[in-house]
Amino acid sequence: MPITESEQVIKSFQEVRKSTKQLVSHLQTEDFLLQASTHVSPTKWHLAHTTWFFEKFILEDYIQGYQHFNPVFLYLFNSYYETVGTPHPQAKRGLISRPTVQETMEYRDYVDQRIVEILEKHSQDAGIIDLIEIGLQHEQQHQELILMDIKYNFSFNPFQPVFKVEEFKKAGEASALTFHSFEGGLVEIGHDGDGFSFDNERPRHTTYLHPFQMADRPVTNADYIEFIDDGGYENPQYWLSDGWQMAKEEGWKSPQYWQREEEKWYIFTLGGLQLIDLHAPVCHVSFYEADAYARWAGRRLPTEQEWEFVMSDQGVGGHFMEDGHFHPHSEYAQERFKKAFGDVWEWTRSPYVPYPRSKPLEGALGEYNAKFMANQIVLKGGSCVTPRTHIRPTYRNFFYPQMRWQFSGIRLADDA
Repeated sequence: MPITESEQVIKSFQEVRKSTKQLVSHLQTEDFLLQASTHVSPTKWHLAHTTWFFEKFILEDYIQGYQHFNPVFLYLFNSYYETVGTPHPQAKRGLISRPTVQETMEYRDYVDQRIVEILEKHSQDAGIIDLIEIGLQHEQQHQELILMDIKYNFSFNPFQPVFKVEEFKKAGEASALTFHSFEGGLVEIGHDGDGFSFDNERPRHTTYLHPFQMADRPVTNADYIEFIDDGGYENPQYWLSDGWQMAKEEGWKSPQYWQREEEKWYIFTLGGLQLIDLHAPVCHVSFYEADAYARWAGRRLPTEQEWEFVMSDQGVGGHFMEDGHFHPHSEYAQERFKKAFGDVWEWTRSPYVPYPRSKPLEGALGEYNAKFMANQIVLKGGSCVTPRTHIRPTYRNFFYPQMRWQFSGIRLADDA
């Protein structure tokens, strides 16, 4: 018997929430509390904040006289939604020793039970189903952030702890880089309204592309080592001014997590320290590094419009979080554009700005995307720690140009 829409939403809700718990099942209690820098968050905070989201934006509105699990959580686990209350400072999330991890899990169960009850009671309410979908997409974003932050936090430990025991082996070899040409012209960009999308993906609109070329695969570790060996980090001619200053101040000599020992390159991964697979996509580079590499190679980064136009014809397949291999690998499918989705987010050269005639969601959820549209750069395609059902060609990720802890890589483009 076919299941109803409400039953499908309940099933999706329970699966996503369960997968978050499974994701952190490798951790010890002490691991849940780490916060090595102000731009990352403890795992426990992620678990609570994603629960706060459902409580704040659904349970409070749909249950009359709703009894909060703990009213203090409304402050502790609000991230940046100023219109619903003052958030607890991000830099101090690592100081929240209470609630305990166990209490946080109980909080999740408390909210989950009530969400299911609401869905059973309001099975025909399109509004609540839309809110649940936003909440699940939000949780999937935090699943990726959990893995990013665990890796960053673990990287400061001299023991180089292992999140998940795994031996990384070379799976294939990257072919010689090939560029495919496109005539450009007037093209349609943005989400067409069929299925879920965030407000920053809408509306679909017409834009003009000049003739351009796109590389058939991402830049590999071997490619990037050539840039390093050629003095790419020492030559200011390749760098934007802000990037050159950042590289000098931070002492960048290679991508984040790379280490050189006895003439070999290693990288710290969620599986511990591993020998670099030369044929895998380079990962953990900032926009500044990606842009410098492109200049060194005599190319450029694609615009987000070029990327979306080309990759919209690709199937959304690849190496994602569900595969359980939390690092880019060197297995290449026989596709015109290899690894367009999964493995590494690909930097574009496009600033993160609203589309023409774009409108944020009404109310507090309007803070979700719109207020971050300044000084950030768009990335496309998803990564090895992105949930497979979360990504689509129109998806717009964004980070500040100096950020490197995300699983970000490079695909080259050029003018035709």
